[in-house]
Amino acid sequence: MARQALIRKKHLENHTVGSRLRDFILGWQDGLVNVLGVTLGVATATHDIRIILIAAFAATFAESISMAAVAYTSFKAEEDFYESMRQYEEREICEMPKQERQEVRRIYSKIGFRGSLLAKIVKHITANKKRWIDVMMEQELKLSRPKVSAINVALVVGFSALVGSVIPIIPFFFLSISSAIWTSLAISTVVLFFVGVYKAKTTIGDPLRSGIEMAVIGMLAALAGYAIGHFLGVAIV
Repeated sequence: MARQALIRKKHLENHTVGSRLRDFILGWQDGLVNVLGVTLGVATATHDIRIILIAAFAATFAESISMAAVAYTSFKAEEDFYESMRQYEEREICEMPKQERQEVRRIYSKIGFRGSLLAKIVKHITANKKRWIDVMMEQELKLSRPKVSAINVALVVGFSALVGSVIPIIPFFFLSISSAIWTSLAISTVVLFFVGVYKAKTTIGDPLRSGIEMAVIGMLAALAGYAIGHFLGVAIV
């Protein structure tokens, strides 16, 4: 039993780490790709470093706040849904204990338990209300309580979006605008590729394919920004 508990604990820890990595990559990739597109678009259209940096940093902070807000509201909705379903199960256990007890029996009989052992399992589970609800949530509804808070997720996503957004801007502090445009694109593409490789190695998937996918997403955003900036720049002139 101790060994099983240790394995389960390790699995939950790995799942939590994987979720945090997913949240970080989500915010980081979104911030980098969006700010890359904005920065290259404005740089191509204006060739004015002051306007470029204002637009880039405005996009950076707007993106970070937006991503954090979206992460918070979506995860909060997930938490609220779990709690509403838990309250629903609690009412059913209070109002229809016989039917809910039969449901526990059905769940474990499907697994393969029979006879006196099945009766003991049902009795043990239904003897404790909290345990009974936990079993119904996990086994019947296939729902698990979120391991982290919505605020935690929002902070991770928002901070990672901020970090990712800064990468395309850095070359504009040190190079001419023309050189910075291509350097920003090259650095962002390479970084996206290696992040894609790392994501696949730490979660699941083919590292090369994941790296190429993320790099292509970055290049498409850059090309879109470059094209819009080019045509707007011509139109403005």
